[in-house]
Amino acid sequence: MDEQPDAAVAAGRPLDRRAELSEFLRSRRARLKPEDVGLPDFGRHRRVPGLRREELAQLAGVSVAYYTRLEQGNGRNVSAEVLGSIARALRLTDAEHAHLTHLAKPKAHKKKPAARQQHVRATLRQLLDAMDGVPAYVVGRRTEILAWNRMAAAVFGDWSELPPAERNWARLVFLQPEYRDLFVDWEQKAIDIVCGLRMDAGCQPDDPRLSALVGELSVKSEEFRRLWATHDVKEQNHGVKRLHHPLVGDLSLNFEGFRVTGDTDQALVTYHAEPGSPSAESLRLLASWGTDAARAVPAV
Repeated sequence: MDEQPDAAVAAGRPLDRRAELSEFLRSRRARLKPEDVGLPDFGRHRRVPGLRREELAQLAGVSVAYYTRLEQGNGRNVSAEVLGSIARALRLTDAEHAHLTHLAKPKAHKKKPAARQQHVRATLRQLLDAMDGVPAYVVGRRTEILAWNRMAAAVFGDWSELPPAERNWARLVFLQPEYRDLFVDWEQKAIDIVCGLRMDAGCQPDDPRLSALVGELSVKSEEFRRLWATHDVKEQNHGVKRLHHPLVGDLSLNFEGFRVTGDTDQALVTYHAEPGSPSAESLRLLASWGTDAARAVPAV
């Protein structure tokens, strides 16, 4: 049966941090088998997949009652040391460990800080324009595309034709068919986006715009609901993206993501091709075509 969107999420109400903590811990525990962590498996029937709570508690060096309270969403007064032990027992990545900490020990924030308008520094916009021949853009909270250069428009489409609210990677990838055609490995791009949104949700569960976005995508996209239910989190700040551009065909581009100094909610993402490769020649062609290339990838 397909995962159905949670009623509160679908309505755009703030995410329940206790529920998020509980579901995240359950999902991480479910993916581990006794043999994965050096415990004997006597072949007894297991009512749930993965490790039992008592097995996880034993590995983390905490009482079963203590771990049970945490998995029920009660992270009050839990120490960083205990979270570290649980993270090690669950074999969490650095990104997952950080996500667990955000859920269990939220930092105090001023009222609704995440709803403020995101601004890109003028000098950063100048840097984008100066990166001639290099597709680059700045992405902020909720996967919002905040600024981009001419080459990014040539590769990904002219986002200036979209209303600001639609300049969002999650909306484009899950709701616009053109981006299914653009990304050769669409599923991986979708996974990366959902993992990023999960991390945002851990840091800013009270952000009403994030909740509204998750709610809209949960209603409109079966694929989003499926991926959101996995509770996976990760930071993908470098790698290779394979595209199929309507003008130049296949592109293989290396990407790098850099956190913007002074605003950790923003990242500068750049793409480049291996020197002398067919993809490098294709980028040069796109650069020479200018705005005509941007129009080839429909933004909507």
